[in-house]
Amino acid sequence: MIGPSSDAAALIAYLQTLRSEENVAAMARFGIVTDTALGISNPDVRAVAKKVRKDHLRAMELWQSDVREARLLALYTAEPKRLMMEEARHWANDFNSWEIVDCAADLFVEARLDELIREFAANEREFVRRTAFAMISGAAVHRKDDPDTELLAWLPLIEAHARDSRNFVRKAVNWALRSIGKRSRACHAPALTLATRLAESSDKTARWIGKDAVRELSGEKLLARLN
Repeated sequence: MIGPSSDAAALIAYLQTLRSEENVAAMARFGIVTDTALGISNPDVRAVAKKVRKDHLRAMELWQSDVREARLLALYTAEPKRLMMEEARHWANDFNSWEIVDCAADLFVEARLDELIREFAANEREFVRRTAFAMISGAAVHRKDDPDTELLAWLPLIEAHARDSRNFVRKAVNWALRSIGKRSRACHAPALTLATRLAESSDKTARWIGKDAVRELSGEKLLARLN
């Protein structure tokens, strides 16, 4: 049995008992890096996280294992208030999969490590740069008490990287733009203006990002909700 007192080694051993080769093959089809995967679904990893609760030092040890599910468990059980920027940078150096990035971005947003957004966006590595825009999207969705002006301040950064054609970057840039635009009436107009400008770009990637965002931000249901 596992519980709050279980150490990292015990948890990794438990995760090994849940291994599913069939699920590993299925994950690969969704672009998940499976070199060290055990084939455990995210909901099942979250269920383990609920049983063992948060433990920051143990999360650091879980991350060192390099096992996909152990790293997800590390992200789910780290303590946001104790997470330091240097620790986040260290983890970012290991990012090699979009799902790990997106889970980490939620943690970084909760830890309010916003200073890392520009730093990560300036990083040329695909998954580190994706982290910046996943963080922007996460802040737009989850930090409802933050002033809209703080989200709007990220629009120039979105525009600056809208020509990065790498799949996991362009999708995250698009995601960030749409998330800001859907946040509130105050955010909608500036985001739609940027989306429209990108949709008219001569650059193929920027044009895709813009057109896709315009389509969602012009939807009747969204406009009705914002009004």
